[in-house]
Amino acid sequence: MYKSLIRPILFKFDPEEVHHFTFSVLKNFGFLTRLFLPKPIEDKRLEREVFGLKFKNPVGLAAGFDKNAVLFNELGDLGFGFVEIGTVTPKAQAGNPKKRLFRLIEDGGIINRMGFNNDGLEAAIEKLKGNKGKIVIGGNIGKNTNTSPENYTQDYLECFEGLHPYVDYFVLNVSCPNVGSHAKLEDVEYLRELITEVKKINQSKPAQKPILLKIAPDLNNNQLDEIIELIAETKIDGIVVSNTSVNREGLKTSTEVLQQIGNGGLSGKPIRERSTKIIKYLSDKSNRAFPIIGVGGIHSAKDALEKLDAGASLVQLYTGFIYEGPQLINDINTALLKRG
Repeated sequence: MYKSLIRPILFKFDPEEVHHFTFSVLKNFGFLTRLFLPKPIEDKRLEREVFGLKFKNPVGLAAGFDKNAVLFNELGDLGFGFVEIGTVTPKAQAGNPKKRLFRLIEDGGIINRMGFNNDGLEAAIEKLKGNKGKIVIGGNIGKNTNTSPENYTQDYLECFEGLHPYVDYFVLNVSCPNVGSHAKLEDVEYLRELITEVKKINQSKPAQKPILLKIAPDLNNNQLDEIIELIAETKIDGIVVSNTSVNREGLKTSTEVLQQIGNGGLSGKPIRERSTKIIKYLSDKSNRAFPIIGVGGIHSAKDALEKLDAGASLVQLYTGFIYEGPQLINDINTALLKRG
């Protein structure tokens, strides 16, 4: 019903306006939407224990969808095993000028240059106080756009400290192409410094929370080797593969249209293969030394199984959820149950 009736209507309108409309419907009329959406699959065989947390199923929602922790309870009702909120920055910020979200329908993709638009740390905390405890929640954290380089780490620490009582795990978002000084955030020396400081705060807490790093799909093998070494050295709990891509190779969308769209991070089907290759490389090269959350181009159960087979412990949806609808969650979980 979603793909045949709802999506064609939604896709006639601006993507960001549709996003806000969908949020409003799910928040205010969730009880009605559930009448038209597939009943979530619940089965003990789908449970996964990863980095010390128990997930009711391995299918999560990636960061960027519920930026301000508004819908995590309702999204849990749709059948997700976990929801990653954010990216949260210390202060509220409007993000980049609109228009900044674009569908590539021919490619099954999206380009965004949102720029970490969010309501800030305090607003997220207030929303998270309404957590009904029925879903694992991740906190994806980043820096404010106007923060000077010498204060980047402080932004991450402020978000980590503030969200620590309210989320189950953290993701350090250092790979979004839509923020300033992107190069510094992916520099291994800086990452070592950042992770060390975040771990100090974590270790001071009575209950420590898992810390993961989110990387780009555009890294070469030498850079991936450095990431493996970094994880071994810092002993962080896992990695999210991958963020959006700046690569535009092999797209069906015309060069003219792409030039009109301009800069931004590409997600969806065009990055599926790249993301999966990185998962396999990291998993094989490290001998599965750390858990991986696989995200990027999952539009079918087959795509999800491909990432799990490559070495991911969990998967996340974003663009695939927008294109395929909530049925995709059930499709993946059904395929996992059939596997046994």
